[in-house]
Amino acid sequence: MSPRDNAVLPTLLNTLHLPSIGRNWMQITETADREGWPAAKTLATLVEIEVADRASRRIQRHRAESGLPAGKTFACFDFTAAPGIRKAHLLNLAQDVGWIDTGNNLLVFGQSGTGKSHAVAAIGSALIDAGRRVLFTSTTDIVQKLQVARRELSLSAALDKLDKYHLVILDDLSYVRKDQAETSVLFELIAHRYERHSIAITANQPFSEWDEIFPQPAMTVAAIDRLVHHATIIEMNGPSYRKRAAAERANTTVVETVADN
Repeated sequence: MSPRDNAVLPTLLNTLHLPSIGRNWMQITETADREGWPAAKTLATLVEIEVADRASRRIQRHRAESGLPAGKTFACFDFTAAPGIRKAHLLNLAQDVGWIDTGNNLLVFGQSGTGKSHAVAAIGSALIDAGRRVLFTSTTDIVQKLQVARRELSLSAALDKLDKYHLVILDDLSYVRKDQAETSVLFELIAHRYERHSIAITANQPFSEWDEIFPQPAMTVAAIDRLVHHATIIEMNGPSYRKRAAAERANTTVVETVADN
């Protein structure tokens, strides 16, 4: 390349918003000149670098905005503590995005501390790696935000804004109570996403107790009907991680005390 090209190219790449090519073009063109690459190979190599870096930045951006709890991946999920769960089943939900692309749902039930939130967060993290957008939120938090939107006459716009997420994870549904003003907004969210975009829910309570969440029995039935129509339902009924960890810490303290004596 001529000195003029060397001087002009960084400006052109910056104008076209091609930062990865801007960082790598000199090294790649030196290699191409040295090894006699054809122009097409040089161009393809540079474009591949830009595309890969854009995908990486996009994943990082989507992960940052997802609200997923840090470190909750399958790499640190203790499957031995959840004997009723088939590992292959959970991993398949994380790796096969077909259920997301068809707007199917995921419902995870179990007592507190059994790993429900960790499991759905791990699935959400893997889906982001696969190029999907995920929002992880406590159900109470999103209900409060949608209630504000309703009071401001912008509920429809708020629901539309959530459409950018392929999966909305509603954690701890059971903590929402119908005495929280107008929890019917939760039904509005479920109805809005029905057969269009996926929802994942974690809950301590079985369906039979969901009448404590929605303001009307008919709304409870309608919400459950929409959620289960196209859904995978998982029950995590193993022992509580937190109770087991507390017991292990207590046993360790006893052993150390005995040893010291």
